[in-house]
Amino acid sequence: MEFYTISLLNGISYGLLLFMLSSGLTLIFSMMGVLNFAHASFYMLGAYFAYTVTATIGFWPALLIAPLLVGLVGAAFERYCLRRVHKFGHVPELLITFGLSYIIVELVQLVWGRSSVDYRVPVALDGPLFTLFGTQFPMYRGFMMLVAVLMLISIWLLLTRTRIGLVIQAALTHPEMVESLGHNVPRVLMLVFGGGCALAGLAGVIGGNAFVTEPTMALSVGGVIFVVVVVGGMGSLAGAFVASLLIGIVQTFAVAIDASMLSALKVLGLSITPSTFGYELFKLKLSQVAPILPYLFLVLILIFRPKGLLGTREG
Repeated sequence: MEFYTISLLNGISYGLLLFMLSSGLTLIFSMMGVLNFAHASFYMLGAYFAYTVTATIGFWPALLIAPLLVGLVGAAFERYCLRRVHKFGHVPELLITFGLSYIIVELVQLVWGRSSVDYRVPVALDGPLFTLFGTQFPMYRGFMMLVAVLMLISIWLLLTRTRIGLVIQAALTHPEMVESLGHNVPRVLMLVFGGGCALAGLAGVIGGNAFVTEPTMALSVGGVIFVVVVVGGMGSLAGAFVASLLIGIVQTFAVAIDASMLSALKVLGLSITPSTFGYELFKLKLSQVAPILPYLFLVLILIFRPKGLLGTREG
């Protein structure tokens, strides 16, 4: 019971971090139709900005300042780079954001070095939140979960209960009408892109010290967040939330379970002999195949439900 409860909590906290990352990407795609390949790089920038601000004035100011800085970088990129190629279609957009991801990595290495930095969990949050069956659950993971839930509620309220949210949604479907009412649509889209990048930066502030802040951190999560967006449904914030939790929990349990797939099949009442095709693969432990599980979900979703779990548009 202890193992399952703690693993479930760890899975939920990891899944909520994935949601914090994927929510910005989902918003940008749903509002602008742009699939930002540099999104994970903005996550990395958030972690490094937070490290620098924390070393200067502390973690709590960094929680606000770092995402704002990342949002400004994202808004500037949309204004002076992405907007110029937007009229040429999706391929130039993908290429320019793909190139940006490499530029950010090189700049990070020039400024902060090629090795990891000493970005730590703040002292106020460094300790157990509670003890369950003799096992301590870290306070910082609880903090991560709280921030992710508050972020979800804030985004939902912004988009559905405020004037600016209505303008943002209207600018997507009826830009000419919104412009005729006196709103600057390009500026609205710039704010959407900057806001999506700021959400990635917030995830970097929260996740950078929970894991490791290093130049390869964007590469380690970049593929997974695109899997979350596709599995949940392109442009669906609710789908991204469900997919994040699903992938986070499944991956966490797979890493924690030290058993082979043969053992799992035996529990289900199935048996495989050494002469069976692919027998060696079934001898692998679940922890060994955990990294590929999100991509397995991706393949299955694309085959059986291309629009995703809660999506409304195909691929």
